[in-house]
Amino acid sequence: MTKIAIFASGSGSNAENIVRYFKAHSSVSVALILTNNADAYVLERARKLHIPSVVFSKKEMNEGDSVLKLLKENNIAWVILAGFLLKIPDNIIAAYSDRILNIHPALLPKYGGKGMYGSRVHEAVVASGEEESGITIHYVNAHYDKGQILFQTACRVLPTDSADDVASKVHALEYEYFPKVIDEVIASKKR
Repeated sequence: MTKIAIFASGSGSNAENIVRYFKAHSSVSVALILTNNADAYVLERARKLHIPSVVFSKKEMNEGDSVLKLLKENNIAWVILAGFLLKIPDNIIAAYSDRILNIHPALLPKYGGKGMYGSRVHEAVVASGEEESGITIHYVNAHYDKGQILFQTACRVLPTDSADDVASKVHALEYEYFPKVIDEVIASKKR
């Protein structure tokens, strides 16, 4: 069984969607949910889904090997970022080279980089008058949103759309595609 860990900082709706997708999977399981936010609703989702969860501080993430040790102790093969707001430190990137996936709520390289997450992205898309937005699933490297792009899909942005309207369209794409792409990428690495 290939074990994955999901890192999330907020509500965790994508994390829950991923857990549900892999619940009866024959070769992949979600073994851990990790967060840097003790108040994140993802912790309640993890509890209800019977997935072990761990809270750690930014300092614990960036100094020493405690988070990396936790991943190794739990035999985690893949790290999935689902609304995780901290930069992944070099030691974890090195240990999980080409085995950390992130989803970004826009069509990279547009609207990526430090500070570009959630509603900030959708507000920037609307303010720029874009005709489309979407999702990008990519490998994580040492630079925000600069890893190799694995998958993108788009949705129309109407002139009347608010940032909330764009967010709803993008969330629908996330829920539909993120678990499937995770599944496909893990399967392709096993070949």
